[in-house]
Amino acid sequence: MGKIISRFAPSPTGFLHIGGARTALFSWLLARASGGEFRLRVEDTDRERSTQEATDAIIDSMKWLGLEHDGEIVFQSTRADRHNEVIDQLIESGHAYYCQCSKEDVDAMREKAMKEGRKPKYDGTCREKELTTGVVRFKTPQDGVTAFKDLVKGPIAVENTEMDDMILRRTDGSPTYNLAVVVDDHDMGVNHVLRGDDHVNNTPRQILIYRAMGWDVPEFGHVPMILGPDKKKLSKRHGALSVMEYEKMGYLPEAVCNYLARLGWSHGDQELFSMEEMVKLFSTDHLGNSPSVFDLTKFEWVNGQYMQKADPEILADLLMDFLIREVGEEEAANVDRKMFVNVAPLLQPRAKSIVDMLEQSRPFIVPANFLPYDEKAVKKFLTDETKPLLEEIAGRIEALGEFTDKGLEDVHRQFLEDKDIKFKVIAQPIRVAIMGKTQSPGLFETMMVLGKDETLARMRRAVEL
Repeated sequence: MGKIISRFAPSPTGFLHIGGARTALFSWLLARASGGEFRLRVEDTDRERSTQEATDAIIDSMKWLGLEHDGEIVFQSTRADRHNEVIDQLIESGHAYYCQCSKEDVDAMREKAMKEGRKPKYDGTCREKELTTGVVRFKTPQDGVTAFKDLVKGPIAVENTEMDDMILRRTDGSPTYNLAVVVDDHDMGVNHVLRGDDHVNNTPRQILIYRAMGWDVPEFGHVPMILGPDKKKLSKRHGALSVMEYEKMGYLPEAVCNYLARLGWSHGDQELFSMEEMVKLFSTDHLGNSPSVFDLTKFEWVNGQYMQKADPEILADLLMDFLIREVGEEEAANVDRKMFVNVAPLLQPRAKSIVDMLEQSRPFIVPANFLPYDEKAVKKFLTDETKPLLEEIAGRIEALGEFTDKGLEDVHRQFLEDKDIKFKVIAQPIRVAIMGKTQSPGLFETMMVLGKDETLARMRRAVEL
């Protein structure tokens, strides 16, 4: 078939969720791994349920994940004339026919078949009639087998007698899903289709349409669904959120892609992959045939690994973006972006997300007179006994010639020797003084990020407390 052309074809009846994002990722990797092309089609033919908001959210999600597409986005709703042209060709070639049986007629046929122990389906009443109006049905072969080798599941074969004479065009003139998908994939040059295994029953029907039109049949692969920890369909409480919800929660797109790829694809025991590595290593041979379980704890661990490796400059930009969302541009302008650049490396070992990092950054980005203090920490560590110690160590820090890590370390060491005390005696009082709480990165690192003036201002305010 030459180069691989794959696609992702979401319906904008809702936002892009984790399951759809994983399908999109696999299709994108399939194309990129072979130097092929990846196409995007929005299947917006359900006029009542499709919305512009969902369409925009899907496109934004794809951009955020880094799954760029080739060529223009195809909107299925604009192609009804082309779909109907193919339906007319199928009628003319004898592969489709008009049917005037009502829904009640078809229901009766199916009920009768069930009573007689046969497959409940349309019985072909209009199959040989010369009609020119009604719905249009596909003339499914009445013998033989439709078989294909699924890229994930292996060989699949369906007896043609098991399949109905599916409707291709409704009475209102609108084409049905199976017909539209085949025409669009053919016209877009798609030759590899990776999708969820809820579509596996559609594939033999679509193959019959391809063959009736004399078109090359793509290779199909169907990936199993994602389950929650309880082994049931993934629910919102287990992580079935839209992709952009994860963006709002401060997850990194590379981490999301990495985790989704590992839900159904593997390369040995390796857990962490850059996008470049995934492109290099991806193969449908390593796609699993069993449902995967979404583990939120593991997901957070993966994101934490990416947080640790991220460029502080990029993290600073993200932190500024999230701060602006929270307080607005005018108030966020009071925060120096460089502070985030300096703070990020201190928080990277422990921050689970951008939201988490921003929360941990708050003591760094407020001036001394606005620093909030934990009342319990103040009561426990800022006592009459520690007040003179804080005052004296602040005086020694002020007298420092060079405000450096080594200078701070030397001052504190000498202070401990002079007072004959252990570091733990002053460590928490200093930490509460400069951060307002008992948890923080290393003391000297924290002081270096705050700077000499801000560190001293906080220590003096703490003494006043």
